[in-house]
Amino acid sequence: MTTLTSEPSSEQRKAPPSRLVWVLVAAIGAVCWSVLALSRGEEVSALWILFAALSSYAIAYRFYARFIAYRVLQVDNTRATPAERLHNGVDYDVTDRRVLFGHHFAAIAGAGPLVGPVLAAQFGYLPGTVWIIAGVIFAGAVQDMVVMFFSVRRNGKTLGQMIREEIGVAGGIAALIAVFMIMIIILAVLALVVVNALAESPWGVFSIGLTIPIALFMGFYLRYLRPGRVSEVTAIGVVLLLLAVIGGGYIDSTGLAETLTLSKEQLVFALVIYGFIASILPVWMLLTPRDYLSTFMKIGVIVLLAIGLLLAPPMLENEAVTQFAGNGNGPVFAGKLFPFVFITIACGALSGFHALIASGTTPKMLAKESQVRMIGYGGMLMESFVAISALIAASVIDQGLYYAINSPAGATGGTPETAAAFVSTLGFSISPADIAGAAASIEESSLVSRTGGAPTLAFGISLIFSRAFGQGLSAFWYHFAIMFEALFILTAVDAGTRVGRFMLQDTIGNVWPKYADISWKPASWSASAVVVGLWGYMLYVGVTDPLGGINQLFPLFGISNQLLAAIALTLCVTLMFKHGKAKWAWVPGIGLAWDLTTTMTASWQKIFSGNPKIGYFQQRTLYEDALADGRLLAPAKNVEQMQQIITNSTVNGTLQALFALLTLAVVVSAIPIWIRAYQAGGLPTTETPHEPSTLVAPAEFFATKEEKQAVREYEEAQREPAASAGR
Repeated sequence: MTTLTSEPSSEQRKAPPSRLVWVLVAAIGAVCWSVLALSRGEEVSALWILFAALSSYAIAYRFYARFIAYRVLQVDNTRATPAERLHNGVDYDVTDRRVLFGHHFAAIAGAGPLVGPVLAAQFGYLPGTVWIIAGVIFAGAVQDMVVMFFSVRRNGKTLGQMIREEIGVAGGIAALIAVFMIMIIILAVLALVVVNALAESPWGVFSIGLTIPIALFMGFYLRYLRPGRVSEVTAIGVVLLLLAVIGGGYIDSTGLAETLTLSKEQLVFALVIYGFIASILPVWMLLTPRDYLSTFMKIGVIVLLAIGLLLAPPMLENEAVTQFAGNGNGPVFAGKLFPFVFITIACGALSGFHALIASGTTPKMLAKESQVRMIGYGGMLMESFVAISALIAASVIDQGLYYAINSPAGATGGTPETAAAFVSTLGFSISPADIAGAAASIEESSLVSRTGGAPTLAFGISLIFSRAFGQGLSAFWYHFAIMFEALFILTAVDAGTRVGRFMLQDTIGNVWPKYADISWKPASWSASAVVVGLWGYMLYVGVTDPLGGINQLFPLFGISNQLLAAIALTLCVTLMFKHGKAKWAWVPGIGLAWDLTTTMTASWQKIFSGNPKIGYFQQRTLYEDALADGRLLAPAKNVEQMQQIITNSTVNGTLQALFALLTLAVVVSAIPIWIRAYQAGGLPTTETPHEPSTLVAPAEFFATKEEKQAVREYEEAQREPAASAGR
């Protein structure tokens, strides 16, 4: 019988693309990067960014990811994964690699890669492009793959629990608290973007709502009706999804429009209920098929966007580096390029939230260790491409319109006339008629101060699609993009809630072992209720915040997310030392060093800055002094809203300080272990003993001839005992 080894065969290594092709790819990348770096003042096509990204991703996946998987981690396909050893059909479930890639990508790709690059376009297109591509190659994708691998080797344990067991009680407690609290903030921000996208939108609510029964159908279809027919159920699911999207466009003309027009507060309660149910159902029933289904739409739209760029290459309206990168007085958000571009753009370059998914649901469904390369590193590269696409979409918009959309109402005045006047003070020229015309082209009443990033991205996508595929459909493309964004983000909320449940059960399980049993319903149900209750509360606060929830919570989200990445990378470095791989500690160490530099700088500024637009506590002081003098400061309209801003600023500042201190506690606790492990050549770990695997599965999305032959032989061997029993 053919066997599949961990290391690719010599035949596979020599397979095309050939070395000449890779030289060509490298040359294309070098030319594109040179144009982006050297262009100043002249027109630059968006295609330079597109091909710089694609060539960099291809080289990184082919060479660097493979080096990490087979040389550094030494993945072993002869070793049974937790999904095989602990299979229970609920959380541990061997899953087809293609379906699992869809689930993992859908779970990690939330608001960050869509919203962050749009907001960071304020600094110009070049800083964001460099960080998104370099960050994902050397930090983000490395974190995702390495954390996933170590979790697989530890029965799919969560990040916080692994830190407690590998770094010690003090660092572990700090990590468990920090990881769980940061997780709540992240889920609240993800859900907030969904609420802002779906509020008062019956089209979006209808289309998103139908993805739930479609996913349930797909889950039962694969489980009972046609097991293993992934391509078949995919075709059915995609057709049903397209019908749901098209059907949503006709909702306004039916009696359902009023029923499906939900307020932000109503959507909060709907999301809380959905999050609870999704986190306790078996993964095969809703979570996995829904994420797999939504992945087709996510990747499909991004691929379509790339095709649109090729068919009608737009010029970048944005500057390479803007004035706001240096002075820190940008109207979208305050702060200089360093450190805030690295905080605003989290997902797509480096995201701690991904470490929670990579140590939560995904490692419990992985068939083979070698699949961590495709799912962990490859999934993150795909998200990075989403972030690059978002940056391009924001950068091809007239920059006067960009600032009219993304500047707060207190600055723009809320009308086309006042917005045009405000934009002129920034050095951009746009007429009130142009601002009003842009809104009319997508059948919206106004685009002024539609902050948060989602409307800007949707407008940019509609602009590119209209130029590439014909004018006259701008309104359709805009609302389609809004729905696409909501679907993109919602899948991260349901998977994140399940991971939060795992984390809470692991934490309480340290003092009550029975509670850590994820199959025990009283524990899983109560933990899910606590998690959705906490992020639901923060979501409600964000929805009702006078300063705008996204403006208040997104900086906290960005820094906290990167602090979480620092915690995850600290674990990765620690395990490199403990496993006797000190010479490879630099692989996750590069990302850790840079992440700590940026996050601690940003945390210091958000806590101690004397600029009320940056520092939380200075913002609190500003509103407290005004309230004491009997004055109202915009955007507060009454005393209650003034008090709410003071409370929210205090809470945000306190949480920021707490998260930074907890992260430092984890790093400080790990350093002595690094030293001892280096001196001893390694230390004992909690890695589970090797158990031989009986499964056969390909490593990559497309199986090689050798893998196909091995799978056929494995399936035939599995059928023979059944046939003998039947006779």
